[in-house]
Amino acid sequence: MVDLKRKRGRKPKNAVADSPSGGAEVDTATPVETSTNGAAAADTQTHRRLRGRPRKAESEQQERDNIATSPERRGHRDVTEPHHLRHVAELSAAAKATPSMDAVVKVFCVHTEPNFSLPWQRKRQYSSSSSGFVIGGRRVLTNAHSVEHHTQVKLKKRGSDTKYLATVLSIGTECDIAMLTVNDDEFWEGVSPLEFGDLPALQDAVTVVGYPIGGDTISVTSGVVSRIEILSYVHVSTELLGLQIDAAINSGNSGGPAFNDKGKCVGIAFQSLKHEDAENIGYVIPTPVIMHFIQDYEKNGAYTGFPIIGIEWQKMENPDLRLSMGMAHNQKGVRIRRVEPTAPESNVLKPSDVILSFDGVDIANDGTVPFRHGERIGFSYLVSQKYTGDDARVKVLRKSKILEFKIKLNAHKRLIPAHIKGKPPSYYIVGGFVFSAVSVPYLRSEYGKDYEFDAPVKLLDKLLHAMAQSIDEQLVVVSQVLVADINIGYEELVNTQVLAFNGKPVKNLKSLANMVEACKEEYLKFDLDYNQIVVLQTKSAKAATSDILAMHCIPSAMSDDLKT
Repeated sequence: MVDLKRKRGRKPKNAVADSPSGGAEVDTATPVETSTNGAAAADTQTHRRLRGRPRKAESEQQERDNIATSPERRGHRDVTEPHHLRHVAELSAAAKATPSMDAVVKVFCVHTEPNFSLPWQRKRQYSSSSSGFVIGGRRVLTNAHSVEHHTQVKLKKRGSDTKYLATVLSIGTECDIAMLTVNDDEFWEGVSPLEFGDLPALQDAVTVVGYPIGGDTISVTSGVVSRIEILSYVHVSTELLGLQIDAAINSGNSGGPAFNDKGKCVGIAFQSLKHEDAENIGYVIPTPVIMHFIQDYEKNGAYTGFPIIGIEWQKMENPDLRLSMGMAHNQKGVRIRRVEPTAPESNVLKPSDVILSFDGVDIANDGTVPFRHGERIGFSYLVSQKYTGDDARVKVLRKSKILEFKIKLNAHKRLIPAHIKGKPPSYYIVGGFVFSAVSVPYLRSEYGKDYEFDAPVKLLDKLLHAMAQSIDEQLVVVSQVLVADINIGYEELVNTQVLAFNGKPVKNLKSLANMVEACKEEYLKFDLDYNQIVVLQTKSAKAATSDILAMHCIPSAMSDDLKT
């Protein structure tokens, strides 16, 4: 009885000191057995003394121990700083950080997405809300996916009931950042732009501010930086530097700033991990990526993107592999598997070259480079710090000889692009056959968010492994067949690649449309994947096209970009 009463009251100080976290509470619902170690036989006077005021010598010694071991007090010169002065300092620091929230705005957007299944029209419009924040130069930053396919964008300041029309200045699809501005001078009154801080370290505190679902007012969530590495940006599947935090990032938080403990912006909230085995995992776009986007816009007047090295590479961790490549014991690097034909470096780099360094930074056998003290990161981080058109020095090992090349960095040209940059999809129709160019948004529209599992295997193989042989190459498919008498027997053709027309390879959708329109032969013959062919009489097919367009209320047989 005595022990239980004592546990319900004030805990002994040594219970907290034994906790690994330094502040965990002891579970009072579980009785602590003390009889086996003799604690139950302790003198009752000792218990009474512990409940009362400690002796002066013990109190002074304990205070000195707390000061010596407390991480908050380490490095402080005046360990006897009065409590009221510390309280004033805390209030002063809080007052400095509070105005930063006034720069956080709510973004309202009306989207009108393309309809890839019926590319001559758009889908029904819908509305969304997200977050953003004010930076210098009368500009606002938010996420690219927050204003993608926008029809109208409005901004509302904290504590205001007025929505201001905004103009989209630039959209960075790879980094998922968009830049806006507002022409109304009233919007900028009383708003101070946020200042950017340095890249935080692991375990640094961060605070995410925004307007997530669950309410209309501003929301604040706190956490720490739990990981810094190259992340996959879901918006367009690119890989850039990112921060993982344990603060909750919900729908509507996108585009909101992440603050450090000094009130400076260290990132933009943009995605979270939803998994049954994971909780409170959010991701933040860090300041190096943000500054790259801003400086790219200021330098070129538009967003030009993040450059890449157009290669596929292999790790060199196996010692026998390194010996077979002629590498010395002190040499490290990665082996080039393939070089993209459209990349500028295809003129100098070759398969089986071993990249030893990039811009003077040595690359390890696992493809990483030194990042910060005790940290390493993928060498693609060095490439992402460059701008499109910049030069870089690459040292390679080729047939046991060290060579150094100067290469020009450029944006990535994919056979199946990750986005269409806000443009309407291209299409061409003849004889009821709808031809389209494949892109990732096209696959997502046709097969849903799990297109990587549900799309045809051959299209996925082209998406993951195929390389464009020229800048203007596209993957053209028969998207669907609008049923008519002219195309009887072909109704089930869906998303099948077109390889050739009348014996000539199909380079892109525009070349196919030009060849069909200029065809004077008796038949239109399309060679498709899976050894299929489509044959139509030229005159009959072209004559039937106009009737099919009228039946389906299609304004034109081809998209506007194919007419020029």
